[in-house]
Amino acid sequence: MTAALRLARPEDLDRLMGLVSAFHAEQGIAQDADQRREALMPLLEGIPHGCIYLIGPGRAPLGYIILTFGWSVEFGGMDGFVDEIYIRPAVRGRGIATEVLLELPKALAEAGLTALHLEVERTHEATQKLYLRTGFKPRERYMLMSKAL
Repeated sequence: MTAALRLARPEDLDRLMGLVSAFHAEQGIAQDADQRREALMPLLEGIPHGCIYLIGPGRAPLGYIILTFGWSVEFGGMDGFVDEIYIRPAVRGRGIATEVLLELPKALAEAGLTALHLEVERTHEATQKLYLRTGFKPRERYMLMSKAL
């Protein structure tokens, strides 16, 4: 993989906070810095429910991908959810996200994951095309529904 992936650790928090803040601003996600820090730190500290990979050079990452893990009877075991994927605007269109979404699932499958899921806005056609190119398929019978607790 030319777009190197590195498991993020607590010492990466400051770099990651800037990237996540930029992504949240782009997406209109309202979250203050304390909330963001509290959500990221357990993943950086090794909580078994998910992980974060930095994409590109360690000192100046090009982006990140956050994965969370669950269990699916339908898919026969542990599954994952791409909670967020972000590539800096200046380097988009170079195939970095495509490469990550093609190669990372292979490694996850070798580690025992049986399925990987993600969500995409219905109006983001370019993003949908990226996900289709990398093997994700819409589940026409299903719609993601959420309830904040």
